[in-house]
Amino acid sequence: MSSIAKVDILSLSVPERILLVEDIWDSIAEIPEAVPLTAAQKQELDSRLDAYHRDPHAGSPWSEVRERILRRA
Repeated sequence: MSSIAKVDILSLSVPERILLVEDIWDSIAEIPEAVPLTAAQKQELDSRLDAYHRDPHAGSPWSEVRERILRRA
């Protein structure tokens, strides 16, 4: 990244930078095939998806997970 671009980014407010990151992430998510996975990553994702299909209620919703994390802090 050029120093000019970095300076431009740093001149944004934190909320503006967060929106920029979200926009960048969304642009990447639009072309998932451009993000290569290793065989091990693909195997792990397939395993997790299979586990979810076997028992979709086995996990915890994000709100509960977040609450547990915050209680530890």
